[in-house]
Amino acid sequence: QVQLVESGGGLVQAGGSLRLSCAASGRTFSDYAMGWFRQAPGKEREFVAAISARGGGTHYAGSVKGRFTISRDNAKNTIYLQMNSLKPEDTAVYYCAASRVTLQAIVVVIPDEYDYWGQGTQVTVSS
Repeated sequence: QVQLVESGGGLVQAGGSLRLSCAASGRTFSDYAMGWFRQAPGKEREFVAAISARGGGTHYAGSVKGRFTISRDNAKNTIYLQMNSLKPEDTAVYYCAASRVTLQAIVVVIPDEYDYWGQGTQVTVSS
């Protein structure tokens, strides 16, 4: 079992920045590829960014590429999502997720392939 707890959400003006954190506990963190997803009101959950188990590989949704950066610190069992140049359309609940992988280089982008999810943190971007 893996427990995930997100933090760092809040209210920010358009053009501003936030850094989300996701702390993991319960299993060997470096065995898991990690990802960030988001869900806006009335919309389906969508992929934002993902990182491989050791951090060597990343992948981003087109809508956030160049503005968001995913990273991880396996010594702290934590992943981060640095969000810059925020837009009102980035408003959503942001979730982190963990996927048990057998290959360290794998980056997981499909929600159904994730095994554990956090409770989410609200990000609101005002115009």
